[in-house]
Amino acid sequence: MKVAIVHDFFCNLGGSDQVAATLHQLYPQAPVFTLVVSDRSRESELLKGMDLRFSFIHRLPFARRWHEPYLPLFPLAIESIDLSGFDLVLSSSHVCAKGIIPPPEALHLCYCYTPARYVWDLYPVYARRLNPFLRGYAALVMHRLRLWDVAACSRVDRFIAISDFVAKRIQRYYGRSSTVIYPPVDTGFFTPGEESEDYFLVVSRLTAYKRIELAIEAFNRLKSPLVVVGDGPERRRLQAMAGPNIRFLGAVTRDQVRRSMRGCRALIFPGKEDFGITPVETQATGRPVVAYAGGGALETVVDGVTGVFFEEQTSEALCEAVDSISKLPFDQETVRNHALQFDREVFCYKMMDFVEGMWSLHSP
Repeated sequence: MKVAIVHDFFCNLGGSDQVAATLHQLYPQAPVFTLVVSDRSRESELLKGMDLRFSFIHRLPFARRWHEPYLPLFPLAIESIDLSGFDLVLSSSHVCAKGIIPPPEALHLCYCYTPARYVWDLYPVYARRLNPFLRGYAALVMHRLRLWDVAACSRVDRFIAISDFVAKRIQRYYGRSSTVIYPPVDTGFFTPGEESEDYFLVVSRLTAYKRIELAIEAFNRLKSPLVVVGDGPERRRLQAMAGPNIRFLGAVTRDQVRRSMRGCRALIFPGKEDFGITPVETQATGRPVVAYAGGGALETVVDGVTGVFFEEQTSEALCEAVDSISKLPFDQETVRNHALQFDREVFCYKMMDFVEGMWSLHSP
């Protein structure tokens, strides 16, 4: 069986890129086809040993630094990738990898992180930030991408969703059912430690939909120490909002992320995520989570046992939740044991079992 892995792009090296790397570990002989790899990501240990094969976008001016302007070309680029001779195609998709054109007899399984959020449900959020001219251009581009996105789904034999929340979105936008397999979390790395400091923690890319401003507003009121790990286009605005009790560390190493998690009182998770690996990593270190009661967090956090939920995305509701979690006792071992069900080995076992089952049905 000749396997090909297709991943959207390796640019910011987030959770989806870690999953793609895990798929490559399961099938180490499989080449990894992708639209573009940023120059910074190319040097990462995550991509070591991969037989990376790029689309024409990788060669376009400045694409390895800013791939976003080439979004209208993504469908053409992914369709131009030649997969002749492959028996099994595993696409790892949150934008367009699922739109690959597989050979006629090949089995195509798509591990779907989400239907592209800026094309579907988050489009109004992004559009509001554009000037009127760009807003009109974006409306036309997104309309065409939605049509292509739905049509491209017919090329997938079976969808795998990262959460029940995403499975419902796949059903809504694509009209397709899916099997849920939670993404892998490195619980062998994210382990409890001896660190103990009196601060709350945010670990996130600083973009609008993550709703980090809720944490800033809440801790401005609470006056409690908050540490923000991560970088992104919202950083300058968030820093301008923040009081002296809030520290921004920017992008840090993986070891520093773990150290921050081990030492915090709790992770603050104010956004509505498709899954959310960071809360699980934090729980693996034995620390609880304060999370918005929506999206994937409802599947990864147990209210009152491994964390606390707040029902409305307001700073007032978040303040109440922080006050609540400060009064509750949490057992470190119980919190960590909950996270172990999302371990990398569990993911690998379920993925291999699923692929083998689908292959047995597909093979003559």
